[in-house]
Amino acid sequence: MATEIAIIGDNFMLPEVFEAKLSAACGDAIRTRSRTDNWPDEPMEHGYATAGMEGLKEYFGTAEDVIDFIGEAQILVTQLAPMSRAMLVRLPKLKMIAVSRGGPVNIDMQAARDHGVLVVNTPGRNASAVAEFTLGAMLAQTRKITEGHEALRAGNWRGDLYRADVTGRELNELTIGVIGYGNIGTKVVRLLRAFGAKVLVHDPYVQLAPEDAAAGVALVSLDQLLRQSDVVTLHARVTPETRNMMNAEAFAKMRPGTIFLNTARGPMCNYEDLYAALVSGHLGGAMLETFAVEPVPSDWPLLQLPNVTITPHIAGASLRTVTFAAEQAAEEVRRYLAGEPARNAC
Repeated sequence: MATEIAIIGDNFMLPEVFEAKLSAACGDAIRTRSRTDNWPDEPMEHGYATAGMEGLKEYFGTAEDVIDFIGEAQILVTQLAPMSRAMLVRLPKLKMIAVSRGGPVNIDMQAARDHGVLVVNTPGRNASAVAEFTLGAMLAQTRKITEGHEALRAGNWRGDLYRADVTGRELNELTIGVIGYGNIGTKVVRLLRAFGAKVLVHDPYVQLAPEDAAAGVALVSLDQLLRQSDVVTLHARVTPETRNMMNAEAFAKMRPGTIFLNTARGPMCNYEDLYAALVSGHLGGAMLETFAVEPVPSDWPLLQLPNVTITPHIAGASLRTVTFAAEQAAEEVRRYLAGEPARNAC
């Protein structure tokens, strides 16, 4: 008998992509049904704001709708659908949840363990997308792309950007500091090597890959990275140790004119301190992609600075992210049905 799988997709993680990848991986062993939720056209919700959703960080959809849709299915494949303790009580046949994102923050993990439900995720699903985006953001700042664009939009032809004391610099003449050497940081390093940049890495919990070390990449202290880099790009995880790590003290250690990029997570940066460092002229510019509060207020001071590039948390949004995440989720389902251990059990 075919195993029933409920697929809850959205306008990014398309359910038809899930279906195609599951079919390719599992064939006739499964029977699927799917629905499309309206994210990102409508915002996510947060567990702290809704009774009964404690233990969930962010999700999309209501408990009742999700329970009704899953019904008798043994497996749920989703990106954002919530699963709280109270929901699991009402879904006794559910045995596996495949979450197509880096962290299962829409699932009450303790409740899943208590109910014997296997939860798997898709780590690194958007690592290549974010790494490429980071290089694009870096070039937008180092080559004055943002400044020239904004000036032209305002009707000002910035011919002075050709002045030697104003114009940008190539990556091959810069020292780039990469904070965090995980799935994304390692890819950023390899792209920077291709550009010929000198690369410094800070991550106290890893060793450099042999090919990076052989290419001259250096693993250094955070203090050394901040003091010696022309560009600092953030790729760490949010932990008690990293929260607010990029603050006034950190920015003061950077060279005058340093450019700062954050395509990681907002809570690691004190944006008031960053604003002060930019307005004072100590920092040369910034590129910001993630924020502690999203969406950012329309009157946010950093939005007004001409040397800051800001995007609405889209670094991981690529078509390859969609297909790669669906492939990973489908392989986890195949392994579960075959009695094989999960690759990415949470």
